[in-house]
Amino acid sequence: QVQLQESGPGLVKPSQTLSLTCTVSGGSITTNLYAWSWIRQPPGKGLEWMGVIAYDGSTYYSPSLKSRTSISRDTSKNQFSLQLSSVTPEDTAVYYCAASSAISVRPDDYDYWGPGTQVTVSS
Repeated sequence: QVQLQESGPGLVKPSQTLSLTCTVSGGSITTNLYAWSWIRQPPGKGLEWMGVIAYDGSTYYSPSLKSRTSISRDTSKNQFSLQLSSVTPEDTAVYYCAASSAISVRPDDYDYWGPGTQVTVSS
């Protein structure tokens, strides 16, 4: 059973870079069984897919966030990370890491989720 856990600061100042890490257990991020994504949910809004890193390290991003988003991985720690630059209060959200059996932009396609971590952007 794949398990995911997000970690990172809960408070980020405007214009800074948000950095989160997802630690994966029960499955390797380098096997071609899963794709690994970041998904967020702003207060009062729906889930928003941000981007994905595939088993081979290739990445794909939401067009609306592509200019500010980077997803990377540390295979030695079985972790993947999110960086979102130039944040504003509109980036305040619960951030989730999730896994699916195929690359998808639809949150409904994701089988495994971390518990989520609240990130607030405020000075």
